[in-house]
Amino acid sequence: MQINITGHHIDITDALRSYVSEKMEKLERHFDHVTNVHVILTVSKQNQKAEANVHVSGADLFAQHETEDMYASIDGLVDKLDRQIIKHKEKVSDHRQKSGGVKNMGAEA
Repeated sequence: MQINITGHHIDITDALRSYVSEKMEKLERHFDHVTNVHVILTVSKQNQKAEANVHVSGADLFAQHETEDMYASIDGLVDKLDRQIIKHKEKVSDHRQKSGGVKNMGAEA
């Protein structure tokens, strides 16, 4: 999985980069086909926003989270992406089971 991190009005420190990388790697525990992640960290006055585009096999997922703390924003972002990846995985596996069942029923008749 390739992780690209971009900052708007913020310097990406090594600690921030390692924190984002560590959190994004957790996404692979649910779905192995995550190929590319682009994270954008933005600071504006009181708000710290984290947003990400995630490319998985069959879909592109997007999420954003905004709080007063950048680390909390990253945590919220990862939680949202985690739920989306689980939902995408369920759709893919349900689709495969349904198409397999139809073929088997046709072969028996």
